[in-house]
Formats: sequence, C-alpha cells, structure tokens
Amino acid sequence: MSKKHPIISVTGSSGAGTTTIKNTFDQIFRREGITSVAIEGDAFHRFDRAGMKAEVARRIAAGDHTFSHFSLDANELKRLEEVFRSYGATGTGKKRHYVHDEKEGELWGAAPGTFTDWSDLAPGSDLLFYEGLHGAVKTDDIDIAGQADLKIGVVPVINLEWTQKIHRDRTSRGYSTEAVTDTILRRMHDYVHVICPQFTETDINFQRVPVVDTSNPFIARWIPTPDESLVVIRFKSPRGIDFPYLTQMIEGSWMSRANSIVIPGPKMDLAMQLILTPLVARMVSESKRA
Repeated sequence: MSKKHPIISVTGSSGAGTTTIKNTFDQIFRREGITSVAIEGDAFHRFDRAGMKAEVARRIAAGDHTFSHFSLDANELKRLEEVFRSYGATGTGKKRHYVHDEKEGELWGAAPGTFTDWSDLAPGSDLLFYEGLHGAVKTDDIDIAGQADLKIGVVPVINLEWTQKIHRDRTSRGYSTEAVTDTILRRMHDYVHVICPQFTETDINFQRVPVVDTSNPFIARWIPTPDESLVVIRFKSPRGIDFPYLTQMIEGSWMSRANSIVIPGPKMDLAMQLILTPLVARMVSESKRA
C-alpha cells in the first residue's frame, strides 16, 4: 500500500459486472479531475487464446478438468504483484492489453486472442486502477491484496452471475449455451478456492440480488433488470461510514447489519458515487500531501 501512489483494485468473476463499476469510477475520475492509469486482469493471462486452448486440452488429457483462467497458474500473478508494488513505490510500471475481438484489434493493432507488447504506464498519474479476476489474491507467496489501497468486490449471487455470463458470451462472443456451461463447470474448483477468498480481502463488496426467479440460469431468457434487484453493500470496516447519511440520501435503503446497507437496484450508481467519491478524493489528497 502506498500513500504517495494509491492503487484501486476492482475484483469480480467473469460476468460479475466489473466493467459497470469501472465506468462509475471513470465518471468519478473525470468529475474530480483525477488522472488515472488503468490495467486489466486479462492482460496478465499466461497464455494467448490459442495457447490457452492447447493448454486446457493438455491438462484434460492429463486428467485435470479444473484448469481455467481462474486458476492461479494460468496467470502471471507475480508480475501483476510486481506492477502493483512498482507503482506504489514509484508511480511507474508496465502494462499490455489482451485483444478480445476485431474492434479491439483495430484499436490496439494486434490480432484478436493475442497480447500487445508491454509498454510503460503513462507518467504523471494520480492513481492506478485495476479491474479483473485476481485483484485481491493473497496466498503464501503472492500478496496482491496487500499492495492495493482500496479493494472493491463485485459479487452478484451466483445464479445471477451465471445468467449474466451466459447472455454476454452468447451475444457478444458467439458461444453456445453448452460451451459456456462447460466453462462454468471447469472453473468451479477455482471459483471456490481462488475467486471467493478474495472477497474476504476486499474493503467494500457490492452484491446484486435478484428478486425474480433465477433458479435455472441456463434457460433464462432475460437478465434481471436493476428494478428487479436489490444490492447489498458490505464494508469490511464500517468505521467512518456515515450510514444515516447514506440511508437518507438513497431512497428505499436500509441497514441489514452493522456493516451492511441494502439499496434498490436502480440506486447502485448513486450509492457508488456517494460512497466512493470521498474515499477516492481523500486518497488523492493524501497522495499529493505525501
């Protein structure tokens, strides 16, 4: 962690909605005049698309049916930890991009399914922003969580998460429901052992809970809308959080525990703005004083 060069890490599973959280942070940065540099978790995969496909086939042939992008050894997590550590110490580091599709290929000048070359982070930034699968990993020999100053977890209840992933992968990536289901099953071991433990390390978790039936996400025709959802916001440390102010400002909200507030789904962006803006502003103010 670093007072001078703060790091914000947003962590969530595939299909959890971390991109939506990133968009809210972008609004906060723009409104508050904060210069950020961003890195993405996909850029730290160990294999490109073809290499990952070959590695999965090799693992299955060897009897391992659990290897996936969730797996620790499928990612360059030591390198990610070093980027966090370097930025926290000096405000510098390296980044690259994973190219998901043709549109990104045109933007970054690389073929879909490959990586761009490593390059230096832009100088003069106020903070580093990470969004991906492993932003709060802590093991015996990796401590990414310990390098981040503000850690946010995005954790829809699992049936909703699966519904969102299936719809995203079918509509934007062209996969069949069966192919997405196979991926979910292969990832389950590391979902339990790698993804879930990170949400104990995060400072704030946003968990969207549908109030409509999502009992079979594999045949769901629609993703529940914000109007059909509640959001549980859990603070690791409630000290300094003005809960009366939040419940007054967010209509229809209430405290469910001493460290948790429940809000209507459509109020999630407002809640994030109210909660995160002062935290980010304080981080940047302290970094400038440092």
